[in-house]
Amino acid sequence: MKTLSIIILTSFLLFNCSKSKTDNKNSGNEQKSKSQEVVDTTFTFDNYELGKIPSGWTQYYTGISDTTDWKIVDDEGNKVVAQLSKEDLKGHYNEIVFDGFKVKNVELKVRIKGITGERDQGGGFVWRFIDADNHYIVRANPLEDNVVLYKMENGKRTDLPLIDKGRTYGVDVEPLGSGWNNLRLTVVDNLFTVYLNDKQLFQVRDETFPKAGKIGLWTKADAVTYFDDFQVISTK
Repeated sequence: MKTLSIIILTSFLLFNCSKSKTDNKNSGNEQKSKSQEVVDTTFTFDNYELGKIPSGWTQYYTGISDTTDWKIVDDEGNKVVAQLSKEDLKGHYNEIVFDGFKVKNVELKVRIKGITGERDQGGGFVWRFIDADNHYIVRANPLEDNVVLYKMENGKRTDLPLIDKGRTYGVDVEPLGSGWNNLRLTVVDNLFTVYLNDKQLFQVRDETFPKAGKIGLWTKADAVTYFDDFQVISTK
């Protein structure tokens, strides 16, 4: 009986050690899975209420005025998010940011249509958004027919040099017109690649803001701009 008890006790200990290792392994896999959770979502804005800021988003401004006006509007039977303020102030910027998550490496896509604007038109993305004074920007402007990537650092906007081209103030593009254009950005660590209408335009390297931040949309001054089908693909 004593020998049998020792065998049973040994078997019990071996089983529990094995189970503990398996549980720890599974727990590690769970943690790894959670840390590599993939964000893949498209904001069509169809389910938001007309005339209001989309729920889960916050609007900001950078500059001397406290005016910005982001709302859901109807565009020929289709809901879009729009920046509607026409206040014409130099050095004033409008942002709307999604509060649901922060990302570091990300692919952003959006359809964009410039409606009006005497000083500025169009707009684009913000990413690695810390606050209204610290983030990255890329925008397409139908008034100038160019695309430029900036950093906003401590409230000061600076265009960044392009890889192999230097400080060129972005690149000129074919006329954007008054219709929809497709803007796309990929962010991999310190490398940013910009596309317009499925064509790669340029790349930029910068390490000012290396950590994850929020993502959103951007316009300048009096640019009344519509955005739709904003897609975010990232590993958080």
